[in-house]
Amino acid sequence: MHIDKAKKRIAKQVKKGFKGYPQITLEYFGASKELATEVAIRFTTELGAPEQEQRFTSQADVREDEVIQSALVKIIERAEASSVLEIEGVSTL
Repeated sequence: MHIDKAKKRIAKQVKKGFKGYPQITLEYFGASKELATEVAIRFTTELGAPEQEQRFTSQADVREDEVIQSALVKIIERAEASSVLEIEGVSTL
């Protein structure tokens, strides 16, 4: 999947807002606000349930990594997430 297509598909899901559970949350991390070298994807089945987390890292910006963005799309699809939320910006490590 091309990087632009993957990013658009994720953005479309995020734009829908909270629609209930199961829920996926994406958060980007990096040494600076301009470069995200890690992404955490968290899955929650219901309110109060423990989160499952998976992280992906890259030497370059993970937001521009075609393999990682495609993997995020596949995880969202397979989880049949009702809600996809994204933490704005890049959290510093």
